[in-house]
Amino acid sequence: MTQEVHRRRVLYIPGYDPFHPRRYRELYRKEGAAQAALSGYSIAQEKGDGPYSWRVTAEIEGARVESEVEVLVWSDIVSGSMEASIPATYAQLARTAWTYIGSGALFRLMRLRQGPVIAALYPIVFLLLQLLAALLLGWAAYALTGWAVSALWPQGQVTGAILGLLAGAGVAWAVLRWFKAKDAKVFAHYLMHDYAFSARWKGANPPELEARMAAFGDRIAEALASEAEEVLIVGHSSGAHLAVSVLADMLRAGRIPAGRCSFLSLGHVVPMVSFLPHASRLRGDLHLMGGQGTIPWVDVTAPGDGCAFALCDPVAVTGVAPEPQTGPLVLSAAFTKTLRAETWAALKRRYFRLHFQYLCAFDDLPGQPGDYDYFRVTAGPLRLATRFAGRRPSPSTKRAPVNRFTDRTP
Repeated sequence: MTQEVHRRRVLYIPGYDPFHPRRYRELYRKEGAAQAALSGYSIAQEKGDGPYSWRVTAEIEGARVESEVEVLVWSDIVSGSMEASIPATYAQLARTAWTYIGSGALFRLMRLRQGPVIAALYPIVFLLLQLLAALLLGWAAYALTGWAVSALWPQGQVTGAILGLLAGAGVAWAVLRWFKAKDAKVFAHYLMHDYAFSARWKGANPPELEARMAAFGDRIAEALASEAEEVLIVGHSSGAHLAVSVLADMLRAGRIPAGRCSFLSLGHVVPMVSFLPHASRLRGDLHLMGGQGTIPWVDVTAPGDGCAFALCDPVAVTGVAPEPQTGPLVLSAAFTKTLRAETWAALKRRYFRLHFQYLCAFDDLPGQPGDYDYFRVTAGPLRLATRFAGRRPSPSTKRAPVNRFTDRTP
């Protein structure tokens, strides 16, 4: 084996996640050690130069490689978008439902994968059930208070009605606040904010996100100016479509030299945005990235991940595939084949945990060249294109265009 990479820069763009980047640093440390023990290589980690980076030293496939992994942060924008009151959350619910249903996007998305569509409908249904429970308990408090006042003071019907309304409103509000306080267990508010973030602008990016994406491009350009033999961009979940747009902008500006940059998208949810009426910017970026030959692009999803559009070519299903289309190479992480039966049994109903499995250890990898191993990809001696050279796309890949909106910004 020829060692192509001695030094690598990895720039990771997370999805819609309000948590501090240290979460990804600790996940890499824990899961990297687990994968190394399972696969028979060594990997060590220490703090990097930046506040959101870490250094990785690995001996994989007989070669020593040094990688620096950095999180490109937009969690502050995410946190800001989640600071909504309970009434504002229900206003988001109505607006988001109307955006996806009124545009027809929801019904077209269902033709791709039902899992992420169910995930999108889940917060709507769950929040409506919470509201119904609050109203029922509030009505019970109203009726009980009115009855009690009437029993104690037969002439106080008006007073009883007023006190009943106050009691009912207080109980209903307390119930809604209790549900929100417990959202870390059910993720209804969290997911509502997630889908509302894209729906509010009907697929366009808000100005603050565009500014942050421009900063991401500058950071990638700095990495490309380093001595690293490969600069690997990793976009996970919503971060995949952000990476598509950042890299497309850099290609248009001539900021990416051939043979230096690679792109790995994981668990993408691109159609949730690209199918919206005002997502012409993203559709143009997908068209460009799908036909360029400068940045090798590998897309990894898994049918077991109910939060991703598994094995859906994000360029083709959006209806903006160029001729010829050069990417992405769509591969399956095949959780049922790369995780032991007992591991899969323990995880298969933990939907949000499975959405992060791409960043974690696999305990039943077949061990053939080209198998998906996040730590070999990010810390091993081969470039992304070489590691997956000769791999054929998953035979289950969906490519038929089903999007109603195909206009794109050049």
